[in-house]
Amino acid sequence: MSTPLAVRSAGAADEDAVVALWRASGLVASYNDPNADFQFAMNGPASDVLIGEDGAGDLVGAVMVGHDGHRGWLYYVSATPACRCAGIGRAMVSAAEAWLRARGVPKVQLMVRETNSGVVGFYERLGFESTPRIVMAKWLDK
Repeated sequence: MSTPLAVRSAGAADEDAVVALWRASGLVASYNDPNADFQFAMNGPASDVLIGEDGAGDLVGAVMVGHDGHRGWLYYVSATPACRCAGIGRAMVSAAEAWLRARGVPKVQLMVRETNSGVVGFYERLGFESTPRIVMAKWLDK
């Protein structure tokens, strides 16, 4: 990017634009409700949605961040598709890490869907490592 990215916490008025970015970035699965995820993060005591704006004030990046007191989690790390490889994703991850550090959270994690494996190299360049685990899930109320 030619101008610095301004990062701030999202507000309710940002919801539609952020969800549109998540959709444009291919991050929404059929079983996720991104609007509910946005609202949940915005209303939670241990979560937030951070957005990145370019010099013109246009939304170009976003990340949902939260923690359980020990582990921080990143979700929906996104950059406007037309602006990929301009450092936006890196800036959004850095902002989320700073958000976690400010809350004393010592570790950050994220999960990558197998269908999105092309981003693994990006995260490795940022210092993330694969940590083999068995992830188990159970749908509640389904």
